[in-house]
Amino acid sequence: MTQITLIREENTKYTHHDQLAKELIYNFFEEFLEAFFPEVHESVDFSEIRPLSEEVYTDILQGRNRKLDIVIETKLKGEETILIIHVEPQSYVENDFHERMYHYFSLLYNKYQKPILPIAVFSYNEKRNEQDEFSISFPFFHVLTFNFLTLELRKKNWREYIESDNPVAAALLSKMGYTEREKIEVKLEFLKMLVRMKLNPAKQRFITGFFDVYLTLNDQEEEQLMEEIKELDNAEEIFELSNSWERKGMEKGIEKGIEKGIEKGIEKGIEKGKMEERQNIAKELLKQGSPVEFVAKVTHLSKEEVEELKGKL
Repeated sequence: MTQITLIREENTKYTHHDQLAKELIYNFFEEFLEAFFPEVHESVDFSEIRPLSEEVYTDILQGRNRKLDIVIETKLKGEETILIIHVEPQSYVENDFHERMYHYFSLLYNKYQKPILPIAVFSYNEKRNEQDEFSISFPFFHVLTFNFLTLELRKKNWREYIESDNPVAAALLSKMGYTEREKIEVKLEFLKMLVRMKLNPAKQRFITGFFDVYLTLNDQEEEQLMEEIKELDNAEEIFELSNSWERKGMEKGIEKGIEKGIEKGIEKGIEKGKMEERQNIAKELLKQGSPVEFVAKVTHLSKEEVEELKGKL
């Protein structure tokens, strides 16, 4: 059996950005591997995936607990392998990261005594200086070299993923290497991808919510985006992406051509939207394990309302 583990540290550097990345990978794990680690994807039997309970390791030397947020069990063709996926906090660079990855590897190997494939995902925008391997050696003897797979999103060319129908690739376009001048084009291609994928409302909300956290357009850019959408043959389909209250708001704002009409139209549409529809989307996200704060953000419900819905599940 295979243990697929996403590790989170119990420290102050664990940020909201890490939580979003964790939720994205957890909910779309197969798609994540397919987009960025196809050679791993080919070896995993996804029909056998089973989430397991959280585990906590105690770092006796430093007196800290390290919680494994996601543990998924599956079969790997021909052998038993533990895959460790570590999502590096986006907000900082850590020079001894390679050593910490080896520490995680050692903890897991000590517990399971099975082969382990470590994967690190870097989502911050700063230039990465960390090493991709950890080694121990002496002038007279080389003890070991520890390697791990890496994904550095800022070095990815977003144009290479726009023809795919992969929801993780679509969401992570917002973290790839685009320029300020390309922001509108990236958002437009993201919307085209959503049209092709035809996700259910809950998944669509999740992917859109993730994307919008990292790629935001100002009022002028939003207006330019809407003008470019209207020139497309499938403009109607793109507007259909939004829930009914949002779509009506956008269309009304565009038709009137008022200043900031898009933003105001969306807000007005949301206010008139059916509470029941927002609650249903919130329930679906909660069932998938999304955090209350994230659900509240993408559904425009209050944290108290989301907490109440969570208590009824």
